[in-house]
Amino acid sequence: MPRIGVRKLYYLLFNKLQQLKIGRDKFFDILRANHLLIQPKRSYHVTTNSHHRFRKHENLILDTVINRPEQVWVSDITYIGKRERPCYLSLVTDAYSKKIMGYYVADNLNTESSLNALQMAVKSRKDKGLGLIHHSDRGLQYCADDYQRVLNKNEIKCSMTNNGDPYENAVAERVNGILKQEFMIDTYHQSLAMMKIIVKEAIEIYNSQRPHYSNYMLTPERMHTQSKIQMRTYKTKNSSKNDFATV
Repeated sequence: MPRIGVRKLYYLLFNKLQQLKIGRDKFFDILRANHLLIQPKRSYHVTTNSHHRFRKHENLILDTVINRPEQVWVSDITYIGKRERPCYLSLVTDAYSKKIMGYYVADNLNTESSLNALQMAVKSRKDKGLGLIHHSDRGLQYCADDYQRVLNKNEIKCSMTNNGDPYENAVAERVNGILKQEFMIDTYHQSLAMMKIIVKEAIEIYNSQRPHYSNYMLTPERMHTQSKIQMRTYKTKNSSKNDFATV
């Protein structure tokens, strides 16, 4: 986790730092003095094509209180390549635990790539008797007949953003950012086969080792094994709706 945030790093090193009598503020000072504080980077690449003939679904999670794993899954596609080596990562993430349930790396934006991520998530699903909502943007991949057929077959309700506002799919956007800003998976520019290995390793570490603020510093895998902890959320400045986005 080469670019993990200071608060999470302090949490992971807490016992050792206590032995050295180093508190959080002093820890910040030490990292700052050694130029080790992380400077966030911003990048944006359009991967959504919402101009298509397929049906677009309503947003079902605006007023939904998420209080257990496998209640809401969020899906998105993020660009991790370069012009000479285009590469796209499709993700399906549990909104409650922030665990990445399914993923797939491809060199195109075909529906098949998103389908592969969804099918991996479906295989990882623990309790198929409980209701589940799949939330995404209105991209062609998610509206396509093949994708909708898999959702219907597994009795998963379909939900989509209303107007392209990224806050309506904030958890998915945030997880994309973690993988790219902290794990730097968009900086390697290797062959497709190598990128699949890099992404697999990053996601395994993300799911099992990285603590999340919204999980009260539990890892996604630990958060996913229970439903007693209330999900930590915040409200955006421009909306009265809860956005389940704090990661």
